Amino acid sequence: MIRFLPALFLLVAAPAFAAAPIQRIVSPGGIEAWLVEERAIPIVSLEIEFRGGASLDPAGKEGLARLIAGLLDEGAGELDAVGFAEAADAIAARYGFSAGRDSISVSSTMLAENREETIDLLRLALSQPRFDEEPVARVKAQMVSSIRSDETDPNARAAKAFFEAAFPSDPYGRPTGGTEASVAALTAEDLRAALPRLIRRGEVSIGVVGAITVEETGAMLDRLFSALPDGAPDPLRHVEPELEPGITVIDLDVPQSVAMFGHAGILRDDPDYIPAFVMNYILGGGGFSSRLTVEVREKRGLSYSVYSYLLPMDRSGLHIGGVATANAAMGESVAVIREEWRRMAEEGVTAEELAKAKRYLTGAYALQFDSNGKIADMLVGLQSAGLPIDYPEIRNALVEAVTEEDIRRVAKRLLQPEALSFVVVGRPEGLGAGQ
Repeated sequence: MIRFLPALFLLVAAPAFAAAPIQRIVSPGGIEAWLVEERAIPIVSLEIEFRGGASLDPAGKEGLARLIAGLLDEGAGELDAVGFAEAADAIAARYGFSAGRDSISVSSTMLAENREETIDLLRLALSQPRFDEEPVARVKAQMVSSIRSDETDPNARAAKAFFEAAFPSDPYGRPTGGTEASVAALTAEDLRAALPRLIRRGEVSIGVVGAITVEETGAMLDRLFSALPDGAPDPLRHVEPELEPGITVIDLDVPQSVAMFGHAGILRDDPDYIPAFVMNYILGGGGFSSRLTVEVREKRGLSYSVYSYLLPMDRSGLHIGGVATANAAMGESVAVIREEWRRMAEEGVTAEELAKAKRYLTGAYALQFDSNGKIADMLVGLQSAGLPIDYPEIRNALVEAVTEEDIRRVAKRLLQPEALSFVVVGRPEGLGAGQ
């Protein structure tokens, strides 16, 4: 996110970019995008988000969306993997593909003079990926290696178990990277069958930033999307987390235990989201100034890192956090986290805490976006969240408008210390039955 457009654009290319507005455009072919024209540097950044992602993986085929994303630049059309890489290098084009729970993301950075060649190559990757035997086997092997590595990583183990517990009967509870068995069973035929469901013209968000006009953007988008199938995936239902209060311990022989904790959260379109965001900054999102860090690390020396954050997904929301500490200190760490959760829920925040939070959150907003690529990603994020096109101009005012009473109300509504669920990986001590 950004603070105000003028401040943001000064960071990128002052002064020509300073007054550049966000424009909503619709191409002649009906493709909508948000555009920021910045002509001082001859570069164009493109970000695309296809909604659906790993949530559309069929049961037993977990990892399918992740595998497709990993193979989109491994050969397309008449170009094999080496040929595709050479073609991209020849025009100085850069591509990125990734798959998350709710979307497949595509990024491209291109020289303005090579825009058509860059888009033609991207069009080929999205519409005609080859899924040749060697790249499929290689990327699958990389995914399996990562899965095996996660088995000895306490953070990965905790996150996997936490989401399985939160969403036991929903795709959100499945690992986006799949399991060894599901990845091993995936075939090129599976990938080809799933591609039109995951990469298509419907339910897409697009951000464009750089040396390109409205007319050129429309032509570029039609050139790219004309090769993709119409339609959007069937909508998936909203799902409530099913976390059980208490502590689950997963045994792992490590000197330091890791815990992931939380309960149900809030969606991004909830009217209370901004007050909840400010509240969480004070509770556990504010680094060394947060209450959790002060109480767990600074006062008691129990942990180097403890944090919390809001996680609004497309179909559900979580309020979660994490802590890593010596096995012997985990029991006390859990107790302090619970107490701070309770204290915030019952007492809210002080005027000084709120003033400091506002000062940081408004002042740091613009500093997150110091490149065209980051701005394009922000444009996509705003669209995906259903936020208005003028959100960057009003966001700081929304933060400034939060009052102590707003925090008390939202904290009482959202924070549930008695409902906190902890997944602890390691050999922790001091976790009694009452916890």
